[in-house]
Amino acid sequence: MAGLDVQIVAVLNDNYVFLARDQDTGAVAVVDPAVDTPVLEAAEALGWNISHILVTHPHYDHIGGIEVIKAKTGARVIGAAGDVDTIPGIDQTVADGESIRIGHAKAHVIGVAGHTQHHVAYWFEDAGVLFPGDTLFSLGCGRLFGGTAIEMWASLKKLRALPANTLIYPAHEYTNANADFALSIEKNNKDLKTRAKEVLKLREQGKATIPATLENEIKCNPFLRADIETVQKAVNMNGEEAAMVFAEIRRRKDKF
Repeated sequence: MAGLDVQIVAVLNDNYVFLARDQDTGAVAVVDPAVDTPVLEAAEALGWNISHILVTHPHYDHIGGIEVIKAKTGARVIGAAGDVDTIPGIDQTVADGESIRIGHAKAHVIGVAGHTQHHVAYWFEDAGVLFPGDTLFSLGCGRLFGGTAIEMWASLKKLRALPANTLIYPAHEYTNANADFALSIEKNNKDLKTRAKEVLKLREQGKATIPATLENEIKCNPFLRADIETVQKAVNMNGEEAAMVFAEIRRRKDKF
């Protein structure tokens, strides 16, 4: 079983870039490098040699550091086939259902359309680690820029079906604001109240609120709970199709 060491690199206002190192071989992937210098400095400080760059989607705050990092390390750039024209320096394209290896560590590629049309997530099954990009945040999800609510709900259900102990590494630190919104939907959710207090304490200490466990997200994240009766009742849509309930929750978050 291939283990994975994950280092969080906080950049820009609220972005996270991740360095993921295969314990067996020392191969290192950078996930969604928004910028280059802090990522290269972090890798150097750790003594890690970057070999791959994994891209979930081609928004500027996920690809801004690719070209410099590739030029300085020779890293292989991997991203969705549908984004081949918008990911700089791409070397390998992937699609839903395929897999890649970072050293001995195998990542499953999961197509998660919604935030963008060709968005992918990378799930390292043996390590129990998921890099969802902007599809899934702790207590939230991404806006619908390139897909429909139906597509996004289907994507979230794919992620929700992963093992409950999966560690989720979202690409942004939005959890505190997401908690405020989630409580506006489920004010009596005891698990959510506990998570909100934990998140506030972490942020007051200047600490990251991730990784989050999928188990906790299923209990607390309203966007993963659109088919739960208490959530449907909270938005006056009891018995409605879950995708439509999700769309209403997303609409409310956009205006929150």
